[in-house]
Amino acid sequence: MIGPHLPVGGALLKAADRAGAIGATALQIFSDNPTAWRRKAGPPTDLQGFRARLEGSEVVVLAVHGSYLVNLAGPDEAFWQRSVETMSADLAMAQTYAATLFNIHAGSHRGAGVDVGHRRIAAGLAMALELGAPEGRPRVVIENSAGGRDSIGSRVEELAALLEEILGAGVPARAVGFCLDTAHRWGAGYDLSDPNELDGLLATFDRLVGSEHLAMIHLNDSRSERGSRIDRHQHLGAGRIGASGLAAIVRHPRLARVPMFFETPGMDEGYEATNMARVRLLLAGEPLPELPAEALNMSSSRVVRRTPAASPPGPPPTVRALPQSAPGAVPRGYREAASRRR
Repeated sequence: MIGPHLPVGGALLKAADRAGAIGATALQIFSDNPTAWRRKAGPPTDLQGFRARLEGSEVVVLAVHGSYLVNLAGPDEAFWQRSVETMSADLAMAQTYAATLFNIHAGSHRGAGVDVGHRRIAAGLAMALELGAPEGRPRVVIENSAGGRDSIGSRVEELAALLEEILGAGVPARAVGFCLDTAHRWGAGYDLSDPNELDGLLATFDRLVGSEHLAMIHLNDSRSERGSRIDRHQHLGAGRIGASGLAAIVRHPRLARVPMFFETPGMDEGYEATNMARVRLLLAGEPLPELPAEALNMSSSRVVRRTPAASPPGPPPTVRALPQSAPGAVPRGYREAASRRR
């Protein structure tokens, strides 16, 4: 199950057609503007057509990526409330898309400390699920970070501690999982160019987190130096991780049933077909052709994620205020929501 993250931008049917044309078996999209707080009032008019075209294609897994603005880990109460509401709205929309996975970034504790960040994420996740997906579908998948700017989840040990906090907040185990982004792993210092490093990473993840919680892979090469804590994506096999490292990932028997999505540059220019072809070559153990200079120098579709800034001025009309609490504390009200989920 491998495929691209494709832009939608008012062309939902076209995205389904593009995924079908390249033979993708997985697809990731945004259901709304990832850099704006205001959410759509309802699903797009062509949603049923989109779902019908996916059903007629080889795509068997649909993932929705949440807003980049959401930060459940930070201590700012107004920002936390808006993040919960935005995430819950996106979860509800993902349900209408019949998505099985909903991907979010772990966020930044913004100097409050990792332990505080974990508690805030657990509280926010419990509340967002209660509001937007009380049945636990789609599954929320938290993405590892490259490790910069107080970000949460750059190490497997940290993901394990975060999971413990989330489960302690009453979130069912089946409702949450993790995404391992290869470019983020590289930025955090994991040498994924070495297949032996991959074996060690997966063994550590299975031991500390549990194999059942590896829900998806973001299959990306990187332009950044290993350990730089910078996230800059590159075409598959054309970056610093390289073909041998990525081939080990797509061919690893442990990952055979884990959906993979590539978020490589040039999706607006049709490079999803190029990278899907490169996936097939990696699977077959064949060498990858060199890409032209213009492909290697185009803007990355995914750059360093902006850390949420100061609290936004007032909620939009679609946002309902949540219970208040002291900065950095676990907000009042989430425990009641969590208890209803046990």
